[in-house]
Amino acid sequence: MADMSVIEQAAVDEEALDEVVRFTSDLIRIDTTNRGGGDCQERPAAEYAAARLAEAGLQPTLLERTKGRTNVVARLEGTDPSADALLVHGHLDVVPAQAEDWSVDPFSGEVRDGIVWGRGAVDMKNMDAMILAVVRQWARSGVRPRRDLVIAFTADEEASAEDGSGFLADRHAGLFEGCTEGISESGAFTFHDGGGRELYPIAAGERGTGWLKLTARGRAGHGSKVNRSNAVTRLAAAVARIGAHRWPVRLTPTVRAALTELALLYGIEPDLGDPDGPSELGGLGGLGALDAVDALMAKLGPAASLVEATVRNSANPTMLDAGYKVNVIPGEAVAHIDGRFLAGAEDEFRATLDELTGPDVEWEFAHREVALQAPLDSTTYARMRAAVEEFAPEGNVVPYCMSGGTDAKQFSRLGITGYGFSPLKLPPGFDYQALFHGVDERVPVEALHFGVRVLDRFLRTA
Repeated sequence: MADMSVIEQAAVDEEALDEVVRFTSDLIRIDTTNRGGGDCQERPAAEYAAARLAEAGLQPTLLERTKGRTNVVARLEGTDPSADALLVHGHLDVVPAQAEDWSVDPFSGEVRDGIVWGRGAVDMKNMDAMILAVVRQWARSGVRPRRDLVIAFTADEEASAEDGSGFLADRHAGLFEGCTEGISESGAFTFHDGGGRELYPIAAGERGTGWLKLTARGRAGHGSKVNRSNAVTRLAAAVARIGAHRWPVRLTPTVRAALTELALLYGIEPDLGDPDGPSELGGLGGLGALDAVDALMAKLGPAASLVEATVRNSANPTMLDAGYKVNVIPGEAVAHIDGRFLAGAEDEFRATLDELTGPDVEWEFAHREVALQAPLDSTTYARMRAAVEEFAPEGNVVPYCMSGGTDAKQFSRLGITGYGFSPLKLPPGFDYQALFHGVDERVPVEALHFGVRVLDRFLRTA
């Protein structure tokens, strides 16, 4: 019998490896900056992706809720019509980039010294390019996957997703018929722990999104007068309480599994309490649990960063708006909070905000999306793990929960379970997570080649 690793290595041709680099660069050069409030035009990138799919024999559909905010959806039929379909999706928009802060033009797509530079290189035009390269490779070689693949390139992920995955899920659900699972950003990247180990975290959950607007009202008046109903004072006090709050530990199944696997990998006996204990979120809560988990993470060293943001809810003040003149006390003051909550912990999040804001400050969700939880005992997770191990046998695959959110939230409305799987093999010292929305975003060419090979392997077997 032929060696399977040789077969899989040979499955990706040189054209696919060249194309993934070219497509990443080309997509970066198409400026799809999403500044929020509808200020973005994804259509040129959508047309580019649709053309590449059409060249591979697919029939992509372009869909818009708002002019210029374009999504692309195509279906690739599998060989087993009885199998559930798999959604493979990536977003086309990117966050803003201040050119003066960068070493290169952030929309140059420059390829230099084996690195592709530019906004979107890791978030997530690289994955878009991988998907296109794999599909086109299959068209050349006559490969069909076992399951139907629904390929979607979305608009507006970096804002509300109302023009992207939300629009698709709400208005075009029929395009995703049969899809039970999906993959997208961000997982299966190399995390170097500083001690020689390579970790490959695969996302099997996301914290929920709770972007909050706080409003304090009071009595407007002259800045020189005593005012016990000062809206700015009331708001500032609430913001300070929120910023200082120490949220209790709440372990979801994914985070518990991540801590357990990491502890065993480092030869540490995990002491995480009884998963069927008194807390509905895994038997841990309060300061005692916080101390136990913090003590474990301290032993994990740099690897703790994979889980430290997801062992509890969070609420970070980010914006303040009050007043219009220094000697005028305004009648209203507003703040915005980036809140995130774990699966099963939204009620606690709401109750805590009620308490922290107090009677003088109102709060509401400016944007809310659900927390997600994906099973780790699924065949799909096992096959993702196997695909990474095929091409990175020296690595250690572990589960993790994303601290932020992705389009998987909106697609979950259709009953689609989402995983984060956009594989990249990265060299030591390459801080993948810091480059998300960061300056000098870039991706190594070899990482893209690895990603195409792993994605090809997984999608053939999924």
